[in-house]
Amino acid sequence: MDAYRRATALNPARLGSWRALAELHRKRGALSAAAQADRAVQGLSRLPPPLLQAGIDLHDGKLARAEQACREHLRRHPRDVEGMRLLAEIGLKLGVLDDAEFLLESCLFFEPGHRAARYEYIRVLHKRQRFAEALEQAKKLLGSDPGNLLYRSVHAAELLAVGDYQAALEIYDALIAEDPHDPMKFLHRGHALKTVGRAEEAVTNYRGAAAIRPDLGDAYWSLANLKTYRFEASELDRMLAAEATTTTSAEDRYHLCFALGKAFEQSGDYDRSFTFYERGNRLKKSELRYRNDRLLQEMRLQQEVFTQEFLERRAGIGCPAPDPIFIVGLPRAGSTLLEQILASHPQVDGTLELPNVLAIANRLNGRGTVQAAPRYPAVLRDMPDEAFAKLGREYIEGTRLHRRDAPHFTDKMPNNFRHIGLISMMLPQARIIDARRDPMACCFSAFQQLFAEGQEFSYDLADLGQYYRAYVELMDHWDRVLPGRILRVNHEDVVANLDREVRRLLDFCGLPFDERCLRFHETDRPVRTASSEQVRQPLNKLGVEQWRRYAPHLGPLREALGDLASADDAIPTTALGAAS
Repeated sequence: MDAYRRATALNPARLGSWRALAELHRKRGALSAAAQADRAVQGLSRLPPPLLQAGIDLHDGKLARAEQACREHLRRHPRDVEGMRLLAEIGLKLGVLDDAEFLLESCLFFEPGHRAARYEYIRVLHKRQRFAEALEQAKKLLGSDPGNLLYRSVHAAELLAVGDYQAALEIYDALIAEDPHDPMKFLHRGHALKTVGRAEEAVTNYRGAAAIRPDLGDAYWSLANLKTYRFEASELDRMLAAEATTTTSAEDRYHLCFALGKAFEQSGDYDRSFTFYERGNRLKKSELRYRNDRLLQEMRLQQEVFTQEFLERRAGIGCPAPDPIFIVGLPRAGSTLLEQILASHPQVDGTLELPNVLAIANRLNGRGTVQAAPRYPAVLRDMPDEAFAKLGREYIEGTRLHRRDAPHFTDKMPNNFRHIGLISMMLPQARIIDARRDPMACCFSAFQQLFAEGQEFSYDLADLGQYYRAYVELMDHWDRVLPGRILRVNHEDVVANLDREVRRLLDFCGLPFDERCLRFHETDRPVRTASSEQVRQPLNKLGVEQWRRYAPHLGPLREALGDLASADDAIPTTALGAAS
């Protein structure tokens, strides 16, 4: 059962694996699971041979061959929905989301009842962080087959994405009761429990997932990602064995590597810890199509377009709502802590890393190939003044889903620092906070982190250093052209003098001082980021200098940072005491 489950997960286009899985489900009386496997068999059986082989090639990583086969099939059958769907899935793998979205919209136009196309459409919408739209599509998909286990899981995942945690947990409870042998359901339930602060229950679910499938890397990484969990010796042995096994998938292996990096960090074996962090990052980077030069070019374009003259000529044209407080910066820079402090104030709703600004920027950029020059931000030069007010109102309405009734709310999407010019034009009264952390500490902390989505620059020390330099350069530009609009808050200052920095933060946001902001760890609210358990504890200094224990390995990062690297980064690790 486990072997066939893994086979269908690794390559869901292999017909024989689904047939065997359906039969095994029937033998043990799991009729819902058997019916789901039968539907996969029926769907694959209907495919013409070239598309069936293209599907196998897609999941075996032979993307060029799969794409060629799909395009040849579509030249002969231009309205074949299954061909379009499969080509869209290839686009999703390659990160060409515009094309994938267009193909799937076309599929659903020609055949609204095509469930596989709707399922892939949900995946694209989720990847683009258009969670409310993805949830609506998930409801439609579930409505077409209410008993389908996969569709119910998809519905639960999108409920989580929009913050309806209780409804998602109820679905996971029912799914586990019906099929207690699926490790992924325990894993996803653990994610939901972690988000709402039920850490002990999350641990039980993560360990349950690993018990069902001992090489499920994500289960071990999820335990490590709590930042507070300490692995037992038996768990460490199982992780080492799974990571060394040749049949372990690449995805499981890099999850295991990040978990092992954390485990050896906890035990004080920093050289071995770095070995696993480095291996995990290398494996993760190998599956990405990240181009550092393109991202750095996009940041340079922001500086070219958003001159002081351009911004002054368009000052005050956007939506005047003072509601948003944007917290920007790099991941692992302390933004979750600042959000938790602000969300502890009765006049502020803490939300999520909201995708709305990025979605607006993507839409302004329009459809185009990966190689094409970006239209955004230059396209803003020709937009009428009223268009910016409309975009601001769209943002306010689009984020209302995540708010309660406070007059202000946080949006802590770190990558919004690349769009501060757009934010300032469409929301001229918004507050913007730059969460800053020591460059070496910030970059290495990101290197230790396996992100659920995005942050492709973080899987290489040199890429991290170059990205941090570009970030500082762009933030310096925003300070020049938008003087006084951005408050910089250094993480080290918050740790050293919480009271002073909290007062400074609240003053900038126009909020009266409130003692609850100093007791931020007592605030009960969902937190999704990697710092979720850390911000539920009182402030401590344990992580501030942690990177120094790895200093001998960080030459590429130090070189890429150049003069931004810490001047005293050669402090010997023996001076730092025991492991935190």
